[in-house]
Amino acid sequence: MIGTTLEAQELMEGWSATDSQMRARASFPLFAAHGTKSTAVVYFEVEPGDHLGRHTDSAEEILFIVDGEGEAVVGEERATVSRGSLALIPELVPHDLYATGTGTLKVIGFFSAAEVESIFDDPMQPFGERVLGTPPLEAVA
Repeated sequence: MIGTTLEAQELMEGWSATDSQMRARASFPLFAAHGTKSTAVVYFEVEPGDHLGRHTDSAEEILFIVDGEGEAVVGEERATVSRGSLALIPELVPHDLYATGTGTLKVIGFFSAAEVESIFDDPMQPFGERVLGTPPLEAVA
């Protein structure tokens, strides 16, 4: 069995150099390097007033809101999300997630591929890259 806990995750912080409200912490608890064949999981947190950053993903994603309140923007659609909400993000559709409540927005994303590439409109720091995704397979050996 492949397993982990959210508490065991070391979250990496990412932010924009030009948008002070684009800031989040994230980790991939499960993906190809852990032995998954056709799925990946991302866990991320966004503080009140901040947003994840508009991007597209190479695979379909289902978001599960673990805690907090926010607004999901998927293409031209906007929807309020809160604890227990699910949201479908189609492959390659631009999307973003804003933390609108008073507490940390905590989210699990389930991808339909074991490796995922995300392309952000604004480069994500500390890497200075627009293209990110699941860590390389050799990174988790």
